[in-house]
Amino acid sequence: MADTITPPTLPPNASMIQMIEALWRLPRDLVSEGYDDALRALAGQLPMTIHEYPTGTPCFTWTVPEKWHCREARLETLDGRVLLTSRDNPLHVASYSTPFRGEITREELLPRLHVHPRLPDAVPFRFFYYTRDWGLCCTQALKDSLAEARYRVVIDAAFSPGTLKVGEAVLPGQSDDCFVFCAHLCHPAMVNDDLSGVAVGIDVMRRLARLPRRRYTYRLVILPETIGSAAYLSHNEALIPTMRGGLFLEMLGTGHGHVLQKSAPGDSIMDRCAALALRDDGREHAVGDFLTVILNDERMFNAPGIRVPMASLSRTLPQGHPEYPFNEYHTSLDCPERLVPGSLEASRDLVLAIVDMLEYDHVPTPLFKGELCFSRYGFDYARLKMSLMQVLFSLDGQTSAVDIARKTGSPFAVVRECLEGMAAHGLIDKAWPTPV
Repeated sequence: MADTITPPTLPPNASMIQMIEALWRLPRDLVSEGYDDALRALAGQLPMTIHEYPTGTPCFTWTVPEKWHCREARLETLDGRVLLTSRDNPLHVASYSTPFRGEITREELLPRLHVHPRLPDAVPFRFFYYTRDWGLCCTQALKDSLAEARYRVVIDAAFSPGTLKVGEAVLPGQSDDCFVFCAHLCHPAMVNDDLSGVAVGIDVMRRLARLPRRRYTYRLVILPETIGSAAYLSHNEALIPTMRGGLFLEMLGTGHGHVLQKSAPGDSIMDRCAALALRDDGREHAVGDFLTVILNDERMFNAPGIRVPMASLSRTLPQGHPEYPFNEYHTSLDCPERLVPGSLEASRDLVLAIVDMLEYDHVPTPLFKGELCFSRYGFDYARLKMSLMQVLFSLDGQTSAVDIARKTGSPFAVVRECLEGMAAHGLIDKAWPTPV
């Protein structure tokens, strides 16, 4: 991308689509000026701490890489006709390519000129994060048109010491026990993967900030993929015991149904609330085990020695589908025009529903004996008959509100209405268990 790019600005309380449209074209590589510009812009949307980890910093078994800056990459004919340039699209150069300048033969060029195997009009996303190599990317049509014997390649790129940056927003609650939302910011010139998750996470946090009280603390962590999680967790190990669960947010602007990938344990309170929220939402969705949907930073949180049960929420096609995880994945076609209206908002509302369950969940213990005389306490028995019965006979002092809804099939909102009615008459006692 040209050095003359103007750092983005965002209005206060920008909408999700405003955030995406302002930031998506930036060359947001792992450690780069484009990534830093994007994170600084987002830090104006809510109070945020930006953690910095210098190049070479050990992060568990990982190491923070160098900063990469590409002034321009281009392919041209020997008479100076430019065939592609990163000034038009940063995806035309593989991220973290080594510098190169010279003439090469067509035969030498073609293996280094990457195209998408299925989408002839797309420029694919390629990267060399932890190797030293170079490559260019283009459409199949451009590659097919190359008939000259020799070409000139210029990759005006440089590696230098830098700082990997992680943005963290914290909403304190009555308890230091926290739930972590996570999304990565590092994919250049792409939207659903995963600027959509970043935008949803920020809007969720802004809305949670309006709550008059919060039972738990909530953290949003915005980072470069994988290495960002390693850096953040390895330098905040004291926080790990307080992390009761998490949710990675990604690919949330497509038109596909939501997919929950469960955490490694699979039965944490986050897993249970997320699955229940999806069920009650009533729209198309799927639930998969850990490592069976789409892989991202939830791996680091669930990994040995950390074991934070982080699930992930995405809008992806099933593995094995020819367009998995979504048609435009890792290409120049993953742009704002491909966002499906309403998808971001529905995803945000689903996350808020999950939080509502986390906040309310408790173990109700009956303070009465026998079958309850519902009419005596003014319950709408005609409307709630079966749900009231199901809630009543689930009151064993061990089963939580969320698990009552899951096991009985009653909507969580209805279970909550029944329990709140009982609590208002002093019929149940509430215990607030440590979530597992």
